[in-house]
Amino acid sequence: MKITFWSDFNCPNSYIGLYRLKKAVDELNLEFEWEMKPFELYPTLFDTPTGSIMTQNVLKYGLAPDAAEERIIETEKIALKDGLEINYKDIRLTSSRNAHRLVKFIRNNYPKMLLQLVFKIYEANFKQNRIIADINVLADICVSLGLDENEIRHMLESDSYDFEVEIDEEDAIVMGVEAIPLYILEISHEQLIIPGAFEKESFKVAIEDLISGDMESKLL
Repeated sequence: MKITFWSDFNCPNSYIGLYRLKKAVDELNLEFEWEMKPFELYPTLFDTPTGSIMTQNVLKYGLAPDAAEERIIETEKIALKDGLEINYKDIRLTSSRNAHRLVKFIRNNYPKMLLQLVFKIYEANFKQNRIIADINVLADICVSLGLDENEIRHMLESDSYDFEVEIDEEDAIVMGVEAIPLYILEISHEQLIIPGAFEKESFKVAIEDLISGDMESKLL
């Protein structure tokens, strides 16, 4: 059984959706293989903060400042209802490319630690408001998980996995992925695509239906 998900570390809905999905899987007492695919929301950002999230919302989505602020506050409230305390308004937006490269490395070398790493990066960005493009921050996260700092720094200081990230993002374009998060659940050769951060209970029902084979009858 496998779950593949397209997300970005600058996307609060990706954080919320993954948190809900992981809780659904845990409550069903299931074991899945997890794979994160990159989908950079702000691919032109640099490794140092260049602006506030409010400014980005105004520029990217054409929102008025009041509407952008309301959107940010509402996102924080939604997260809190799920038990996630995030400080979205003070997020220090930077490139997420290094974080995605690191996820690729961990997936290939320490796959059982993938979700731990992903959640740690989300927490660093949305709760602690650290600069996730910073190699030092990413190395600290890995050390906290018991990984070798020298190995991680060696990888991050090179261009390793940059090409793999680009290939995944090109694949997303070919597949028609236009928004994140997006999840692909594979169970017993059956596949279900879930676009968006569904509620935990909805994720549970979808997984149970996929396992039982009831999903096909509900889609007819």
